[in-house]
Amino acid sequence: MANSLRALLARLAPGDRLPSSRELIKEYRVGPATVARAIAALAAEGAVVTRPGSGTYVAQRTRLDAEAPAADTSWQTVALTDRTVDTHLIADPLGPPPAGTIPLDGGYVHRSLQPARALSTALARAARRPDAWDRAPAGGLPELRTVFAHIVGGSVAAEDVLITAGGQSALSIAFRAIAGPGSPVLVESPTYPRALAAARAAGLRPVPVPLDADGVRPDLLADAFAMTGARLLYCQPTYQNPTGTVLAPERRRQVLDVARASGAFVIEDDFARHLGHGGPVPRPLVADDRDGTVVHVTSLTKPAAPSLRIGALVARGPVMERMRAVRLVDDFFVSRPLQEAALEVIGSPSWDRHVRSLGAALRERCAVLAAAVARDIPGATLATLPTGGLHLWLRLPPGADDAVLTSAARQRGVAVSAGSRYFATEPPAAHLRIGFAATAGLGELAEGARRLGAALADLGPGEGLADRGPGRE
Repeated sequence: MANSLRALLARLAPGDRLPSSRELIKEYRVGPATVARAIAALAAEGAVVTRPGSGTYVAQRTRLDAEAPAADTSWQTVALTDRTVDTHLIADPLGPPPAGTIPLDGGYVHRSLQPARALSTALARAARRPDAWDRAPAGGLPELRTVFAHIVGGSVAAEDVLITAGGQSALSIAFRAIAGPGSPVLVESPTYPRALAAARAAGLRPVPVPLDADGVRPDLLADAFAMTGARLLYCQPTYQNPTGTVLAPERRRQVLDVARASGAFVIEDDFARHLGHGGPVPRPLVADDRDGTVVHVTSLTKPAAPSLRIGALVARGPVMERMRAVRLVDDFFVSRPLQEAALEVIGSPSWDRHVRSLGAALRERCAVLAAAVARDIPGATLATLPTGGLHLWLRLPPGADDAVLTSAARQRGVAVSAGSRYFATEPPAAHLRIGFAATAGLGELAEGARRLGAALADLGPGEGLADRGPGRE
């Protein structure tokens, strides 16, 4: 209908009146709602002007002067200096995947795994409250801060909690509050690309510290603190992204001791607190920290839904005052209805049931994808079979190029994440991060692994697998 009206507009002059809705209904044999929606679409485009009680008219056409010079914004290069916000690690270089692509690169749970009904009910209930649209406290609703303090455990109290607009906002606040531009920040290698992006946007220099099967290595961590003079470590002790490793119990105390001896803070990104696969989840580092060494980051986004942008920072001492100040300057406070809805959801008995059912579903999906990888991607190896989180960390066969394979996989209809994005410096080998939470079901996981294996097989010498030459393994 809209296309038919556009053809009609091309034959009319600005100011001409279109046929009435009744005439259009009769001529095009459509209902009144169809005509109304078509005219609304044209009005949004600026093609027509509606005048209640009079009719719909062709809008004045703006003529573009083809001879007018293009705008010159080159002066901004000087004004902006050389500081940039680097997004290459978090932007998809291949663009949005076409319809039908199996999403093994997703970082959120599929809609079928989200507590959608509980979220909708909670948001509707929150919006009906008399104070729903009042200003929220700068630190967050006291009741919500209390719930987060209870989740963290230990001696953490509500006054130690600052509500944020999700985990990414919390990371950005912490990096800017703790370290000044030009300062080094130690990070696990590999690590979360969006954390690297947030650190660099704050002017910090990420310095990698290698992981092994038990998490970050305390001996190399001590060396890195001594060599760089860093006063900040960013780590994910529980179900690390992308490797899925859990910091071993004996190392948890060692990491804190090394940081404390160096006079440094530890940002503990606990994004996966509610993403365990059914077994016991380790206590967060902050629960056993009484000296204010740990700045804890957590969020409800991953276990709930992408748009539940509610997170929290937990800290003690002057660092919390600094972070509160940064938050206040940034955006005053987090949306009150969203905080109220989050409080409704996680304060309900159904939340615990959701977390348990989500864990069972993630455990099953993880096992299915791991088995499919072993069957369909020969030569690739899994670093570990994670007991929590959303991803598998896959080491590719020798000579493979993760960027080339990622592109080839997209051509085969499966999206994966190139492992090089997860390293602050040069990666030691080619990896992929493949997720098992964003697909519609188990069948898509198996098919995604099959397509990925086919993409790897497609790559001959010089394309994605190096030619090893005769006589070389």
